[in-house]
Amino acid sequence: MEAFLVSTGVVALGEMGDKTQLLAIVLAAAFRRPWPIVAGIFVATVVNHAAAGAVGGWVAHALGPDVLRWVIGVSFLAMAGWMLIPDKIDEESAGGQRRFGVFGTTVVAFFLAEMGDKTQIATVALAARYPEVVQVVMGTTFGMMLANVPAVFLGDRIAQKVSMQWVHGIAAVIFAILGVLTLFNVGKLF
Repeated sequence: MEAFLVSTGVVALGEMGDKTQLLAIVLAAAFRRPWPIVAGIFVATVVNHAAAGAVGGWVAHALGPDVLRWVIGVSFLAMAGWMLIPDKIDEESAGGQRRFGVFGTTVVAFFLAEMGDKTQIATVALAARYPEVVQVVMGTTFGMMLANVPAVFLGDRIAQKVSMQWVHGIAAVIFAILGVLTLFNVGKLF
């Protein structure tokens, strides 16, 4: 359960103000059809994070436990720093592939936007950290949905009321704590 909860929390916080959340807002404004957008976000996230989880699981088996601990610990610390860098998105490219329809455009746009994104890299690191890869993927997917579904329905109103700098700061602290705990070989967080 720890893998699911940590993965959900880290990704939900990390996704606030992320380019894929901004993409959700742009798609909602462009199409004004929230349910196909939400379904597209879900499908793209499951596929992307399942692949990232598989890579994380493979990394965990390929490296020895000592090397893995250092790689994961340093990765979490790097993620903490990366969380403090705001994301931007090109609004014209987000709405430009209308030939696939609302659902198809969302799946393609979200899948591509997640490639190499903070949440995908976090999924790899979390899957390498926790042996429960399915729980990690479920958690990161749930975290993405927690952050993006309200963005689809509420759009700009959320961005105006929530301090993204504050949310990113909290996410950075969580990643830093995970990194330090991993480096010091602390097995359980809760």
